[in-house]
Amino acid sequence: MTIIEPSRRELGNFLRSRRERLSPAAFKLASGRRRRTPGLRREEVAELAGIGVDWYIRLEQGRSVNPSVTTIDALARALRLTKAEHAHLQVLTRKLYNRAERAAFIRETVPPAVERVLLGIPQPAYITGRRWDVLAWNAAANELFASSRRPQAEHNLLIGMLIDPNARRLFGNAWTQEAQRMVAEFRSAYAPWADDPAFIQLVQCLSEGNSEFASWWRDHEIGKVSSGRKSLIHPEKGVVNYEYASFQSNDDPALRLVVFSAGTR
Repeated sequence: MTIIEPSRRELGNFLRSRRERLSPAAFKLASGRRRRTPGLRREEVAELAGIGVDWYIRLEQGRSVNPSVTTIDALARALRLTKAEHAHLQVLTRKLYNRAERAAFIRETVPPAVERVLLGIPQPAYITGRRWDVLAWNAAANELFASSRRPQAEHNLLIGMLIDPNARRLFGNAWTQEAQRMVAEFRSAYAPWADDPAFIQLVQCLSEGNSEFASWWRDHEIGKVSSGRKSLIHPEKGVVNYEYASFQSNDDPALRLVVFSAGTR
């Protein structure tokens, strides 16, 4: 039995998800024989990209082939990837060439000076790491998200959003949209660490704890972390509107400070 490396499986799943969402009619392809699956056939993608069919099949199956930069760009055009999706594909394929052994993920720690700055911010704010673990938060964030009530193993943005039942109350009708957005954004953070046990364990935990996550994860949507707005339902204040933005730390670029400020809708 062939064992497929997680990084190659991640690449293959991404290519397949993008192939299956494309409409043959959009490429003016003849219907021909009955299609068993949605989207384009593998041989059609290979032809559009100008590469061998067998080679593309091996790539999508997660087998041991390493595409060149030129081939990746050709596949991005054939699959009509967005700029963010193209960048994601480049990250996935870079891992195939960089086979050097990397140390396993270790949960980050927040330098004392950075934490003191965080605690001095009056607006809700928290600090996350590469795996979206919530490493530290201030009093205003704790009042809003009740972070201190969870055990340390659950101090993670995705666990808090997808498994903690309080998140649905906090986000109300916007929960599904917000949850899908977060999953898409995390996919980009996950790509460089697809082989790491800690990241694999997190995805397994989320898949077992939330059936919606399992479905969204299979969709392989790609999002880009950016500033934005949230409308939250505070248990005492009612609906409160926030604008939020994130900032990297110079002490450790893996650390990200997220700050919420009162906003308007």
